[in-house]
Amino acid sequence: MKKVVLVTGASAGIGKATAFELIRAGHIVYGAARRVHKMDDLRAAGGHVLALDARRPEDLERVIGAIVAEQGRIDVLINNAGTVLHGAAEDIPIDLARDQFEVNVFAPARLTQLALPYMRGQGSGTIVNVSSIGGEIALPLGCWYYATKHALEAYSDSLRMEVEPFGIDVVIIQPGIIKTEFEDHTAQDLREISGTTAYGAMAEAMAERAETQLGENTPASDPGVVATAIRQAIEAAKPETRYAVGYMADRLLELNRTLPDREFDKLLTNTAK
Repeated sequence: MKKVVLVTGASAGIGKATAFELIRAGHIVYGAARRVHKMDDLRAAGGHVLALDARRPEDLERVIGAIVAEQGRIDVLINNAGTVLHGAAEDIPIDLARDQFEVNVFAPARLTQLALPYMRGQGSGTIVNVSSIGGEIALPLGCWYYATKHALEAYSDSLRMEVEPFGIDVVIIQPGIIKTEFEDHTAQDLREISGTTAYGAMAEAMAERAETQLGENTPASDPGVVATAIRQAIEAAKPETRYAVGYMADRLLELNRTLPDREFDKLLTNTAK
């Protein structure tokens, strides 16, 4: 069945891969992002392109309104847009932490509020929240990013129970290490924010690890594997509540679920010294 879909953060990475995957599958796809010029290829492939700054409430309202005005419905909301910040908890300015929550939690929550009345009216719909393995685990020097993803998962779990009686599904996607531009500034952030503080040695070790994991010879998965999982979820009669996908996703989640906290901490911090 052809679905009307909104994908946020569609100008690159997982968002763009997902938009293309769903266009190929025959769905009506709206890609939304700040960098509209980076979505010309989506438009050429048959998708619709909308400007969206997740920090602007009026943009969130305009995007949902435009889709419903044109299509008369919205079947799938894929909350993929997000931002990441690395540095020690002691070093990161609180205004930057608030911004992480604005983009990664409050914008998806507001889009969900705007889409749900239409989905309830239809008696069907799917909310897909792109989280991370960081929605369950946390590494050092990324506290605010992991806090947003933990929050998004708790929000999603509660939401799922609230909207199920209306025929609406809520799905959490937990990507592992994925090769996208999302983490391009990880090493730079670590060095700029914590490189000269009490956490400098740890920051440098993690910056070097990031450069290895995300460099030219990275073992990270292609974003297409995440896009495939999202397509399968929205096309399923009854999707799973969580999909862990990509390099190290299942392995790290399993270790976190089975090891005592301090053993898991040691496993992570030993590689950050």
